Amino acid sequence: MSVSGNFYQEDSLEYHPLRLATRALVAATCIFAASLAPIASAADLDYGKPGTPIKLIVGYQPYYTQSWSGVVMRGKEMWKKHLPPGSTVDFQVGLQGAIIVNAMLAGKQHIGYMGDMPAIVSTTKQEVADIRLIAILGLGHDQCNIFLARNDAPQFKTTKEALAWLNGKQVAVPKGSCTDRFAQAVFKKEKVEPAAYLNQNIEVITSNFRAGKIDAAVIWEPTASRLVSEGLARRIASGASVDENDAAMMAARYDLISQRPDVIKGWLNAELDAELYAADPKNAREVAKMAAAQTTGFSEKVMWMALYGKYPEAQGGDPIRNSYEFTFTAPSLELINRAAAFLYSIKSINVEKLRPEAVMPEFTQQILKERNLTAPIGKVTGLPESDFK
Repeated sequence: MSVSGNFYQEDSLEYHPLRLATRALVAATCIFAASLAPIASAADLDYGKPGTPIKLIVGYQPYYTQSWSGVVMRGKEMWKKHLPPGSTVDFQVGLQGAIIVNAMLAGKQHIGYMGDMPAIVSTTKQEVADIRLIAILGLGHDQCNIFLARNDAPQFKTTKEALAWLNGKQVAVPKGSCTDRFAQAVFKKEKVEPAAYLNQNIEVITSNFRAGKIDAAVIWEPTASRLVSEGLARRIASGASVDENDAAMMAARYDLISQRPDVIKGWLNAELDAELYAADPKNAREVAKMAAAQTTGFSEKVMWMALYGKYPEAQGGDPIRNSYEFTFTAPSLELINRAAAFLYSIKSINVEKLRPEAVMPEFTQQILKERNLTAPIGKVTGLPESDFK
């Protein structure tokens, strides 16, 4: 996730091949800036009458592990059970959350799966289109919040020792992202002063680790597991080390919500099915297989490690890799407020706190009540690497 100027280019940027990723990053910059000009307003879209078939366009991010319920939704077609008969869904991959936000603002996508930062940003552009947050896809401590160090760094006994080592070092992060928010929180808590705090995207961080030009970086899954598996970097700490969480969220255009509450409820019922499926360890290999099939350059094992693999506590490993909250719980609401304040502080949004109607928990709350479930509806407990067979 990265920012350029006052907007996002989040979440998981595919860095293989390098040329494709760089081109996508530049395109995201231009497209998102253009989206702030007057375009289709929310009232311009017509979704038909309740109960009739609908043609949905959904933006999702298979390159960001915490939003992989979208991968399951696409792979298992769980939406077919819950949407009106004859409905169709076009899943569109977004390399960054900014691309999804832009498409939703322009009326080209109706529902979006994305990390916390672009999701929050999307709700602040109501002069272009009214977008609301309708579900939490996941909450954790080491999905976005992962510190990596160069391979020849000392072998640290504890994460506190590892974080102290960052003093006077070259540290890279995609600025304005959840990784940036996390890194700055860690520096403040641990009184760390790096020699340089560099704004670099994923492919630049990757090449600089390979060339030995940086000492450390903060990035997200599944890229973190990929760099570790390729021997380019080592995990040294995460949000679990300092109690800093991360999240992924679902957003929807309000014109869809207001015209077709039946579709929103149907989609969220399917989303609940997808989260329950992903949370079941029996499905770990199948989820990893679907994630690898819907991306480029990631192996099944890397994808399995990104969501289901257990990392040592000394490397910032968290026993719970992802908590499927589904609805807006107290920790997720606190994160939204904290992230909004951070975005405001770096001038990415013009409000310090989101408008009350930006977060709509009523659909998820009703569904949980109807299905006799409570949040979180499931948790992924890290599994030993030997379980990947």
